[in-house]
Amino acid sequence: MTQRLRPLLQPLNLAAIVTVATVGMAIQLDSVTAVGTVWGLLGLFIAALLALDVLPAASWSRAVLYLVQSACAFAVIALAPRTGVAPILLVILVAELVMDYPLRVVLPLALLFNLILYALLASAGRDPVWLQVVLYMGFQAFAMLTTWYARTAEEARDRLAAVNADLLATRSLLADSVRDRERLRVARELHDVAGHKLTALTLNLRVLAADLPPRHELQQAEQLAGELLGDIRRIVHAVRDERGFDLATALRALAAPLPRPQLDLRITPDVHVADPDTAETLLRLVQEALTNTARHTSADRVRVSLAMVDGDIRVDIEDDGHLRGPLREGSGLTGMRERVQARGGRIEFGSSSASALRIEAWLPAAEQG
Repeated sequence: MTQRLRPLLQPLNLAAIVTVATVGMAIQLDSVTAVGTVWGLLGLFIAALLALDVLPAASWSRAVLYLVQSACAFAVIALAPRTGVAPILLVILVAELVMDYPLRVVLPLALLFNLILYALLASAGRDPVWLQVVLYMGFQAFAMLTTWYARTAEEARDRLAAVNADLLATRSLLADSVRDRERLRVARELHDVAGHKLTALTLNLRVLAADLPPRHELQQAEQLAGELLGDIRRIVHAVRDERGFDLATALRALAAPLPRPQLDLRITPDVHVADPDTAETLLRLVQEALTNTARHTSADRVRVSLAMVDGDIRVDIEDDGHLRGPLREGSGLTGMRERVQARGGRIEFGSSSASALRIEAWLPAAEQG
């Protein structure tokens, strides 16, 4: 099943399609003369409903689609006022509006819808009109509040998942930082204390060897002391060189609490990040990419690749979904650009040949501490 057909098969959309089709059949059974026009309006209503799933949030095109749905609903009510089922379209419309707009906007619109509904039913001679309108107002209120509670619960869940992911990833980086500091402290102690004493021991052995007749044991002791001092220096250098953050663990911890998208992470062995600011920048870059993918595309998977290219850390991020409209730099993408530029890097946003979100960033490895 392709990504583009997914909105059609979402449970809520299927329920809406079945409901609208039932409204159409009820009107047809009532022998309404303009039944062909009614089916055309219902088809347009459903088309607008499905189109809302592929448009970016908070866009004027969504408001236009809601206007189209409103016009279709009232036209069907006007063509079949006596069936008693056409106002169900307003229940669906109000539930949709709550997903995009706050209650302070939806409530006045719902009141306006019911005033228009009252006028249409009254002009058709429905009796009692007020009972019909109050009945559907109750349905609308139930759908409105149910949808609003579902929306707030989903937003709270998303915020909690994001905070949890952030905490897990930050904890991973913090553990790496504490580990590196402890290893560096031990290396310094080893170099300063043991190294100093071994140097003094080597010098004393040389003085002793100069004052005494040549003996194999003294030469061997001096040689072993020198070798031990060299081993300690190599260990200290190795500990310093091995400092770095476990980016794979931190990034996977960042994506683990999110139900979608899944993270496909690839890090080449030569990528080594020892600077905490660079590690945090990479972490936030991937975090924002996951968030944008979840909000603005229908992707199931995000591929993240880190590699060393000409001395820089190159980050490639691409999902397998489709952008909902043209890519615009909102606050999230702008924040990503600012973070990368603050580290002396650069970033590019775009879309792949399959209309998937694509991000490329370069961070200078030379600035790492």
